[in-house]
Amino acid sequence: MYKKHPPLGKTYNKTLLVIENCTTKEQLEGAFNMVKNFKTLYKKVGYPKSLSYNLDRELSKKNMLLESLNKPTKNNAYGI
Repeated sequence: MYKKHPPLGKTYNKTLLVIENCTTKEQLEGAFNMVKNFKTLYKKVGYPKSLSYNLDRELSKKNMLLESLNKPTKNNAYGI
């Protein structure tokens, strides 16, 4: 059990894995909270900003993917 902070790499990888495995908007909201907590926790001890940027980028990509999957598709020219 960690007394202060879990290792940065382990926390980052877990957060990234949670984002990648989101299949609904509700799960993505939970992942957003994990990213927010990650930033809050490691801001105090210092961490590479590229990690924060990458998590934000992965959230954005997953959000766009989920939005595209949830949009109704238009019928093609043949009405199918």
